[in-house]
Amino acid sequence: MNGTHDYELRITKTTRRAAGGGTWISGKIDDYRFDALVFPQHAEVADYEIGQSRISKLWVAHRTTRQTVYNWDRGLDLAATSPEVEGVVEFLCEGLATLVYGN
Repeated sequence: MNGTHDYELRITKTTRRAAGGGTWISGKIDDYRFDALVFPQHAEVADYEIGQSRISKLWVAHRTTRQTVYNWDRGLDLAATSPEVEGVVEFLCEGLATLVYGN
């Protein structure tokens, strides 16, 4: 995953969906926590995933304040609130699906 910053990523929960495929991933990354819905393939509708990430839903909140700092639900609901959050989102988008599915 991204080599410009050494993020401390910890997956806390993985839940494969019974219907519709995909896997819910919960975790912590530096000062943030996140929930993501990740798929083994790209979305049929390209606008439903963040870039080429295979992530169709991503919620990021600051761990201390619990404030939502990014939200994507098949489209952008809340843009990253800072460059630091942008880096976290980019990091997750670059490698979370590969980490989960190995491809």
